[in-house]
Amino acid sequence: MSCLMVERSGAVSFESPDQNAICIHMLGDGSLRGQTGVLSERRGSYPFIDLRLLNNTVHPGEIGTKKKVKRLLSFQRYFHASRLLRGISPHASLHLLDEDYLGQAAHMLSKVGTWNFDIFLFDRLTNGNSLVTLLCHLFNVYGLIHHFQLDMVKLHRFLGMVQEDYHSQNPYHNAVHAADVTQAMHCYLKEPKLAQYLTPMDIFLGLMAAAAHDVDHPGVNQPFLIKTKHHLASLYQNTSVLESHHWRSTVGMLRESGLLSHLPSDMTQDIEQQLGSLILATDISRQNEFLGRFKSHLDSDDITLEDADHRHFTSVTRAATGELSRQWSERVCEEFYRQGDLERRCELEISPLCDQRSDTIPGHTDRVHNVPGWSPCLRSGRASRTAACWQGA
Repeated sequence: MSCLMVERSGAVSFESPDQNAICIHMLGDGSLRGQTGVLSERRGSYPFIDLRLLNNTVHPGEIGTKKKVKRLLSFQRYFHASRLLRGISPHASLHLLDEDYLGQAAHMLSKVGTWNFDIFLFDRLTNGNSLVTLLCHLFNVYGLIHHFQLDMVKLHRFLGMVQEDYHSQNPYHNAVHAADVTQAMHCYLKEPKLAQYLTPMDIFLGLMAAAAHDVDHPGVNQPFLIKTKHHLASLYQNTSVLESHHWRSTVGMLRESGLLSHLPSDMTQDIEQQLGSLILATDISRQNEFLGRFKSHLDSDDITLEDADHRHFTSVTRAATGELSRQWSERVCEEFYRQGDLERRCELEISPLCDQRSDTIPGHTDRVHNVPGWSPCLRSGRASRTAACWQGA
């Protein structure tokens, strides 16, 4: 049997009470090895490290070298100093952060609030930096940088960390997908009946959760992690395994970057918890639950958008109902098929929708459209055009 093994070393994950710190490791930090040796390697990512420790660790002449740094409240990863200050030299002025806005990318951003926004073209125009560029733009559009008094260097560092911690080799769960979901969230937040009630905090949480909702996704689903006895499945007790990891990774990067360090501690804790609520809502096993609750609210006509809890619930529902497009459908199927091929090589039962010998892409979309409660969500935006496209395929 040829099965992949992941080499990794222990480290410490985020958990609010220090005594509950748990040893785990970022998914992308090991090299995947099979009988023929290294099969793939995740590009480097940022450490969660107190800058005081950084100052005591990095010495003149060592900038740019790989250093293994251990620290509390995060995941042990290889440290590359030049990546911590991604794109920012000591003597650079902050206007350099706006270079991604030049030319055609800037023209596209003028139409970022439309449902037919081409995220793939935008990613090419920004040289693979669609997520960072989009979020910097939206944070400016909504006035979030001024409202929360965000430090631009810390913001750019955090966004760079999030983008880098998506696995570019994944056909679907990658940084372009995160940018696409973030742009769709922006369209949703602009809906007139909702927009008039939104606070800066609502918008901040919605955009942040959309951007980070799949960070460090391994390209396989929760059942695969459970049946292969992956350490994350054990850590999160087989419940919302990936979503819990995405959330904790996001919190780790927020703390590492210091983006919210100037805010009161009770506010940052509330932000972390609400981000968790939104990201955990993307667990596909809970989507019918949220849609059922949403339908119940609509039937009883008791949603009051002046109520912060109700506004949060509508954001949760949006997070739980993703948009489909033909190109994304092809990509998610390719990712499913890769998992199926891996399961076949490991002599495991092939998961539903993951067998390219028997499943088809239109068949996948038919299953999605037949899920109870999804019909209302598929009547608008990109999803309706996708349905028509596949029906004519």
